[in-house]
Amino acid sequence: MQIPVYNLAGEVVEQVDLSDEVFGQPVNEPLLHQAVVRQLANKRQGTASTKTRGQVQGSKRKLFRQKGTGRARHGSITAPIYRGGGIAFGPHPRSYVQRMPKKMRRQALRIALSAKVAAQTLLLLDELDFAEPKTKQMVDVLGTFAVRSALLVLPEANDNVQKSARNIPDVSTLPAQGLNVVDVLRHQHLIMPVAAARVVEQALARND
Repeated sequence: MQIPVYNLAGEVVEQVDLSDEVFGQPVNEPLLHQAVVRQLANKRQGTASTKTRGQVQGSKRKLFRQKGTGRARHGSITAPIYRGGGIAFGPHPRSYVQRMPKKMRRQALRIALSAKVAAQTLLLLDELDFAEPKTKQMVDVLGTFAVRSALLVLPEANDNVQKSARNIPDVSTLPAQGLNVVDVLRHQHLIMPVAAARVVEQALARND
């Protein structure tokens, strides 16, 4: 497929071919959903913890006699219904890690990129670089393309671009090697220089 390439002034300077293998895949929503759930689950620390009635500190003395008071039977102040008592069915440390085959993860990323192309929210630039970190320069570039939410994919780490974008709401930067499904789908637009697109194509080329 052919995609127009823009300069920072918003002018089309050329047309480039992108690999259908990476940017032209049909949408598979169940696979995308599985990939997103897996990535978000794997970010969870799983350290939430509560104490059961056997772990909280408190007297073990029976609160009142068994019969004759008209109250419910209780044997300990550490029961969950009492303030300061244990927690019934509370969270305990656990692992939320979900596993997914590498081929499925790579295909999910291809589908996410293809969805951006199909929605015409992928913007290719001839280059993206600044002489110095300037937030105003980045705001002007985004304003040229009427973009408010964007993921900037760079062929390699670039301090000037990253620092220029880091204070802008809903704008993030990533090196091409760190591209992932959640970040691609979380932003409305995907902006990358042609060099970054070539890195992505090489990383996601089928080798099976």
